[in-house]
Amino acid sequence: MPLAELDVGLTDTERAIRETAHRFAADVMRPAGVALDKLSPEGVIAKDSPLWEVIRQHRALGLSAAETGDGDLSPIEQARMRYIVSEELGWGDAGLAIVFGVAGFPRMMAELSDNAELKDIVKDHLTGCWAITEPDHGSDGVDILGHAKAPGKDYGKPNVIARRQGDDFVISGQKSSWVSCGTIAEAAALFCAVDTGNDKPGRAVFVLPLNLPGVSRGKPLDKIGQRPLNQGEIFFDDVRIPRSWMVVPPEGYDVAASMVLTTANTGMGTLFAALARAALELAIDYAKERKQGGVPIIEHQTVRWRLSEMFRKTEAARSLNRDVVRSNALNQPRLEYAIASKVTSTQTAFEVASEALQIFGGNGTSREYPIEKIFRDARSSMIEDGCNYVLGIMGGSRL
Repeated sequence: MPLAELDVGLTDTERAIRETAHRFAADVMRPAGVALDKLSPEGVIAKDSPLWEVIRQHRALGLSAAETGDGDLSPIEQARMRYIVSEELGWGDAGLAIVFGVAGFPRMMAELSDNAELKDIVKDHLTGCWAITEPDHGSDGVDILGHAKAPGKDYGKPNVIARRQGDDFVISGQKSSWVSCGTIAEAAALFCAVDTGNDKPGRAVFVLPLNLPGVSRGKPLDKIGQRPLNQGEIFFDDVRIPRSWMVVPPEGYDVAASMVLTTANTGMGTLFAALARAALELAIDYAKERKQGGVPIIEHQTVRWRLSEMFRKTEAARSLNRDVVRSNALNQPRLEYAIASKVTSTQTAFEVASEALQIFGGNGTSREYPIEKIFRDARSSMIEDGCNYVLGIMGGSRL
């Protein structure tokens, strides 16, 4: 049962794009997501995997452009288009939606530079990645101002360091298994430490193709949820790149990293409010069909109350996220609001998916029913793009 649409001011163009995105999510993403979920991590990225056809169809539809926004649209119109499309993709399959999202990170960061050659290098890549997480620095990597550090302590040595050598940088080290699209990405937005000769390393952002000498990959990660989303290590062994591929220098890192995390957390808020919506819809439909005590279980008061609670939480998460998306488009984006949306939506997704699984009863634990996969996908969301607890400390410190 589709939920009523509270965003009543949609234009004809917005409705048409939403319908296109919904059809793609229902007809392509959902069946592909189920198929990919059953494969090994190696099978997900094999040459004959359905993953590549889904990526190709997504790009052919031009939905990435709709999410990013069109230059002819106002900022608020671009923002509306982004969440309209992203909601439908998150409803379709969370893991695949994240694949589509991270694919454009190198292009987004390249646009910050005036380097036409660099922008040309990454413009046609189907898959990119945001290479920030490291073996010794998971959520540490997004704690830009160190709010979550223990008193008097530091985060320790970085795993990846770019060292200045003449007009080049030489990069060495390891990014962790949690880099989304890490073993298949063609380019990276690389967030890492940089040694420019000062006593204390700074941090900077580079954009680089990943077919360079010295770049290698680890095994794709085998994980509980979002299995269509490839994740894995990237190793840099004296990878030499020109200085011009630094798109954010150390003095601009904090601002750029905050901007990227704000964008990422807002996007996660959209995707997982949509996943909660998907779980709620499945639960309502099942409650109308499943009989216990001689009647469909939706006729039992306790079931109706539980569905109402799931509905309340889902619509609250959707509403908060939409307000944050709109505010970011019209005002100076504020990370604490993006964090609030990400934490609210992912926590809601997990709670609603868990309650939906309970409504399915024993069938909910079977892989023959989709709610089991949605429950696993939701659980992962409270850790990725910053553990919710660390994000909460960061958000509170900004108030």
